[in-house]
Amino acid sequence: MIKKFSSAAIVVSNGKRAMRWYKEKLGFRVVDHEGHWITVVPRGGKTVLHLCESKRAERGNTGISFVVDDLDRTYRQFSKRGVRFTQRPVDKGWGKFAMFADQDGNIFWLVE
Repeated sequence: MIKKFSSAAIVVSNGKRAMRWYKEKLGFRVVDHEGHWITVVPRGGKTVLHLCESKRAERGNTGISFVVDDLDRTYRQFSKRGVRFTQRPVDKGWGKFAMFADQDGNIFWLVE
């Protein structure tokens, strides 16, 4: 089952420039900065904002991810309830995730 929000991604034209803006203008703390993976968070906050460098957002992808304890179990439970998955559980080395769509085609991430 879903435990909490993990992150929300937003498309930015330049990740490093956006990171500086959020840090300097809004006082956010930089959580991660490894290549294209840049996350920032408001001081005292827990849900990170992923600064996703791209020309445009992927169609339907909300950029919102939820944390689950057991991805495979959650996948099976949600599938039985009729949740449509656009990405079955997969482990890419940096983490395990799946993606699902709501009734309007908005796509969300589940991460373990």
